[in-house]
Amino acid sequence: MDLFPLISLLIVLSASFAYVNFRYFKLPNTIGLMLVSLLFSLAIIAISPFFPFLKIEVEKLLGDIDFSELLLEVMLSFMLFAGAIHIKLEDLKAEKLSILLYSTISVVISTILVGYTSFYILGWFHFDVTLVQCLLFGSLISPTDPIAVLSILKSAGVSKSLETKIAGESLFNDGVAVVVFITILQLAKPGSEISIPDILVFFGQEAIGGMIMGAILGWFAYKLIASIDNYNVEVLITLALVMGGYSLAHYLHVSGPLAMVIAGLITGNQGKSLGMSNKTAEYVDKFWELIDEILNALLFVLIGLELLIIKFNNSLILVSSIIIVASLIIRYISLSVPSILIRVKETITRKTLLILTWGGLRGGISIALALSIPNELGKEIWVTITYIIVCFSILVQGLTIGKVVNRLKE
Repeated sequence: MDLFPLISLLIVLSASFAYVNFRYFKLPNTIGLMLVSLLFSLAIIAISPFFPFLKIEVEKLLGDIDFSELLLEVMLSFMLFAGAIHIKLEDLKAEKLSILLYSTISVVISTILVGYTSFYILGWFHFDVTLVQCLLFGSLISPTDPIAVLSILKSAGVSKSLETKIAGESLFNDGVAVVVFITILQLAKPGSEISIPDILVFFGQEAIGGMIMGAILGWFAYKLIASIDNYNVEVLITLALVMGGYSLAHYLHVSGPLAMVIAGLITGNQGKSLGMSNKTAEYVDKFWELIDEILNALLFVLIGLELLIIKFNNSLILVSSIIIVASLIIRYISLSVPSILIRVKETITRKTLLILTWGGLRGGISIALALSIPNELGKEIWVTITYIIVCFSILVQGLTIGKVVNRLKE
């Protein structure tokens, strides 16, 4: 299918599902979109015995979309930049220790514990997987996505500190998790002879290189923006920063996601306060807010539609259910360990950890990484398990996080 009709169809579906959600379900936009998309997929499955051509056509359509490449190579750069541009640097600095530790140490702890746990659980059910494959799964299921819960948390009246922790952690742990995933993927390939020094060099190049590059690009864009006063051109510069910067990061083999987070923070703070007029800052904010909303709508609709091509069986559903419980316990542990250090500077209560645990939703990036796993490394198993966990996370955790917050506040 040609690219334009494909994008057009996705936009039409997203707009239709958004209307249905707003008119009838009245759920938070991203959660509602995914729910309506899942119901749409289930309806197609239900009527497929009577209209088999319909399911075949939709599956063919989804087969033409490389979800992993679309999200990781295109959408992720825009979404991370759009998220970072709205975060105040003062808020981030106030929570810098917790964000740094949660987005690094917590990701590594979660990767290792989920990897080993899933290895033993799958072994009990006689699935033929290796430990390295399970660690690969651990790295892709560890990053969190705040999109679906931040609006709910605001309405529930959580503190600015907690809100910043969740948003900041997810912005940085996406980039860190992608680097960890790529590193383990190199180890998992047959005949791999990568040493620990090689891993450290690769990790440093990707992570530190990405942040340095993001800072350089953000500073350069800020200088260009500060030298003129024309909101059309300045919005275009921010768009060029994201598209050109992400492509350059890929070419230089540094982390594009981390580069976009740093560039977004510089643009959203130094760029807006020192380089833009109030009118320009308003246009930049609205432009990236709209981009973020549209891309998230497409993402969550696509997640719902993926139900039509995911292969389920009873054993995998049972295994996934057990891993869901295990991953929540591990999420709590992975936050608790660095919290020991954080408590030196600030108070982290058990209630805060519980909210961070239940509010740590898994999203599209986990599915995209699972879909990028080679077939010889058990791709089909990991895609199914990841999909079930993401659906539970968004629908169950996302819809109940407000109640959990209110309960813990009492």
